[in-house]
Amino acid sequence: MLAQAPVQINKLAEPIAGVEAFSSKVVGGIKPADLEILQINLGYMCNMTCEHCHVDAGPDRKEIMEREVLEACLKAIDASNVKMVDLTGGAPEMNPHFKWFVEELTKRNVQTIVRSNLTILVSNKKYKEYPNFFKENKVTVIASLPCYTKGNVDKQRGDGAFNKSIEALLVLNKLGYGKEGTGLELNLVYNPGGPGLPPPQAALEQDYKRELKENFNLEFNNLYTITNLPISRFLDYLLVAGRYEEYMLKLHEAYNPATVNGVMCTNTLSVDWEGNLYDCDFNQMLRLKVVSSVGNIKEFDLAELSKRKVVLGNHCYGCTAGAGSSCQGALN
Repeated sequence: MLAQAPVQINKLAEPIAGVEAFSSKVVGGIKPADLEILQINLGYMCNMTCEHCHVDAGPDRKEIMEREVLEACLKAIDASNVKMVDLTGGAPEMNPHFKWFVEELTKRNVQTIVRSNLTILVSNKKYKEYPNFFKENKVTVIASLPCYTKGNVDKQRGDGAFNKSIEALLVLNKLGYGKEGTGLELNLVYNPGGPGLPPPQAALEQDYKRELKENFNLEFNNLYTITNLPISRFLDYLLVAGRYEEYMLKLHEAYNPATVNGVMCTNTLSVDWEGNLYDCDFNQMLRLKVVSSVGNIKEFDLAELSKRKVVLGNHCYGCTAGAGSSCQGALN
């Protein structure tokens, strides 16, 4: 992915008939509001290689955030009003400093989110201990489950992914996750299986809850629908399938200006494994750093960062199409 990013940026910047530059849609650009969420990518290593992954994560990736960078993240949290820390990867659980860092966040009484692929939690003895660790630290679990059927999940995420995901969800449910009144939040994420927009989030959530309850006696709190952005493996898929221009035109035609004020870059700062700063996770994957004199978490200066404008590109149509899309699901 690191080698591909400049190529992908150039591809996204190429003119497409009927698609105007996203920056022309937002007069004056987007200026961040108060920083509420620090999204930290703990590394691109993962036990899976999902076809829709915008991180291009996998077992062969070696990028892992070191403790020195994590300590700088803690200093930034202490120096700001960050209310939530969103831990991503790859598989964030694979970072060797993961448990220490979560415990430090617990001491600071910030809400901690772990974005888990679920299968990691049942993969070996070490990670099987993590659900209990999550419960002890009241971690919110956001888990990828792109469908409630085996065929669709295995197609996107690999053979056996669905059964392992269900196994992990049952473990989390047994601990109280997803159950009313426990305070242990379990949210699922849906991604479309191809070049289309997600269906209405509320209706799809009811379908998920019905099917998972009836077939597996599973419960969860919320479903988040997230649009696939034309980045990394999904962009490769679109190009191979000859559907890139079609998809970009679809996103452009579905542009919804009402979503702009709610996109994740307005209240979130993204940190990569080396500590570099980005307006969002998608910009991180394209290596589009923040436009600021503060470029790394080790130099964190909230006042200076608040002066910046968000770096925009045509991939931003993915977050502003239809009902909108963010790391917390649909926007309206």
